Amino acid sequence: MTIAISVKVHDGVVLAADSATTLFSPNGGISHVYNNANKILNLYKSSEKKMDGLPIGIITYGLGGIGNSSISTLIKDFRKSLMNNEVKWKIDIDNYKIEEVANNFKKFIYEDTYKPFFKDNQQPPFLGFIIAGYSSKTDLAEEWRIEILNGECVGPTSVRKKEEVGITWGGESKTINRLVIGFDPLLTNILKEMNFKDEQIIPTLRFIQQRTEAPIVPAAMPIQDAIDLAKFLVETTKNFTRFLPVAPTVGGPVEIATITKHEGFKWIIRKHYFDNQFNPRWTK
Repeated sequence: MTIAISVKVHDGVVLAADSATTLFSPNGGISHVYNNANKILNLYKSSEKKMDGLPIGIITYGLGGIGNSSISTLIKDFRKSLMNNEVKWKIDIDNYKIEEVANNFKKFIYEDTYKPFFKDNQQPPFLGFIIAGYSSKTDLAEEWRIEILNGECVGPTSVRKKEEVGITWGGESKTINRLVIGFDPLLTNILKEMNFKDEQIIPTLRFIQQRTEAPIVPAAMPIQDAIDLAKFLVETTKNFTRFLPVAPTVGGPVEIATITKHEGFKWIIRKHYFDNQFNPRWTK
């Protein structure tokens, strides 16, 4: 499991995540948890053609790898193809849309990679992504979600209208649901146990949320405060799950990146397995 967060304000988008990745044994149990996975990546780095790169980032949650490749390696494979202007994933870097990039990524990760590998799997694993950034010649950022559940892919779906702001999260949702929305995701099942009819449950949850949701993301929030909020939510989730009687599937260093109109994709907190001093070009 993991916690992956996108905080969108009018100044830009903040992506934040923990670093835990979980390995499962053949019987479905957790065999090991590593705390050094990479879940945030930029999708178009600086190059000879585009010195400043493009203001597009991605965050992943759920499944940690497909076959012999981690999800971060697969994302880098897609990025390389995108930046090499390969015909299948080609975009006009001066006139592109985030939705276009998201649709191309869906074809790459789901049609070309996930489906062939898990075609005979009776319980295909869950995998999710949020692709965020700025379409060319636009003033406000966008967020597009892609999720693969029970082998079926939903999306890319727009998370919210361009002019709207808010928090989006994937992975271990219990903590943030309680803190921001005001109730646990298990409330749906509790209402069923209380003999609420199916058609009553959604209106009831909406009514409760209207009374309990914390309005903590105003449109004018500066990007630094959005960074602080995203970091707080990841660390709170990590610290809360630490004390639950379950495997510590949220953990490791927190990573944060921002995407803004003029500065593009920038790392705020980032881990490396190598020394930055000896590898300066890879730390950009």
